[in-house]
Amino acid sequence: MIQFSLPLVCTNLLQVLFSMVDVAVVGKYAGTTALGAVGSTPNLLFLFVGLLTGLGSGVNAIMAYYVGAKDKKSVDETIYTAFLFCIFSGFALCVLGIAFAKTMLSAMNTKPDLLPGAVLYFRIYMVSMPAAAIYNFGNGVFSAIGETKKPLYFLALSGVVNIALDLLFVICFKMNVAGVAYATVIAQYISAVLMMIFLIRGNGQVHFSLRALQIERTKLARIVSIGLPAGMQNAIFAFANVFVQIGVNSFDSLMVAGTSASANIDPLIYNVMAAFYVACSTFIAQNYGAGNKIRVLNCFFVATAISFFIGLVLGTLLFFFGSPVLGFFTSDGRVIECALRRVKILAFSYCVSAFMDSAISACRGLGKTLVPSVFVLLGSCVFRIAWIYTIFAHFGTIESLFLLYVFSWGITALFESAYFYRIYKAAF
Repeated sequence: MIQFSLPLVCTNLLQVLFSMVDVAVVGKYAGTTALGAVGSTPNLLFLFVGLLTGLGSGVNAIMAYYVGAKDKKSVDETIYTAFLFCIFSGFALCVLGIAFAKTMLSAMNTKPDLLPGAVLYFRIYMVSMPAAAIYNFGNGVFSAIGETKKPLYFLALSGVVNIALDLLFVICFKMNVAGVAYATVIAQYISAVLMMIFLIRGNGQVHFSLRALQIERTKLARIVSIGLPAGMQNAIFAFANVFVQIGVNSFDSLMVAGTSASANIDPLIYNVMAAFYVACSTFIAQNYGAGNKIRVLNCFFVATAISFFIGLVLGTLLFFFGSPVLGFFTSDGRVIECALRRVKILAFSYCVSAFMDSAISACRGLGKTLVPSVFVLLGSCVFRIAWIYTIFAHFGTIESLFLLYVFSWGITALFESAYFYRIYKAAF
């Protein structure tokens, strides 16, 4: 599992580091207002990107099951059906995002001085949705067959292009918010093109042919039944975080910029942990397809233990070295001071999310995503919204706002773990 996950860790870290560079370039060379504008969009962006990521993880789980069962015909049918469904989803999200960008950001109470830049950044970013759909599809396919290095190479190359274009557009051409958005779009399409080239040229377990594209109804139904709820889980998290952003927006612009800076560190930790969730889902699906009961349970325990340890170690490091890390995003001492208030709350909360996310991934590996999505809706959406309008409304501090994460993760983890144990017993 560690050998499988290491390339995924590197892939996720590169993805985060490249995004961090976007924010750093804006914060350093375009000013606090531009930083706040970009920082007003991540939760809404994740609402869209999370749907595609969930579809990719659904494709991964279905593919891994058929790989474990050595069903080549079903592997091929899943690839073609999943590609068409994912690319359609990418274009649909692109259109929706561009059309409703201002409406959604305004509904989040985005500061008036930040709104124009936030809308511009979000609309340009939405153009990359079809490319993101292709990349997540390909990543799910490659991971299902144990090939986690190729997506890393594609991302590394496109990421270098992204950084170069960030610097060129913002520093040389003074494009500010639009510059980093265009750089991201171009980089996304480079990674998507590379993914498709290698899928088409593949001659092993996976070979993609544009001439063979077709939708197989039973595979489409399974992709929708597993991939769509998986995507909705991410969307639910993002939807709940939109309300968190509304809470953040109730503070002044300095606090908004500070939470934006510190929020960019979250994916650095989450995505290292997430590599083991992908491994958990993939290994469980393969062993489920092969009928190996003991290994299914072992994969769940190992993935949970490793991701918990990673969250604890990285969170502790962030607690003690938060100031120099935040200095990467902004040189404004007031913004850093605001950011540290958030960091001190979340530093020891990340590890708790391991219990929840490992259980969700394990359920996905067994082909169950609907009930886990309901638990996510209740524990990480309804609970968070209720917290914001009760606990946060009463205390009105940034600390009372961000404490909701550890409590919602813990509650959701209890239900997800109990459900996994139930369906595991039923499966064998």
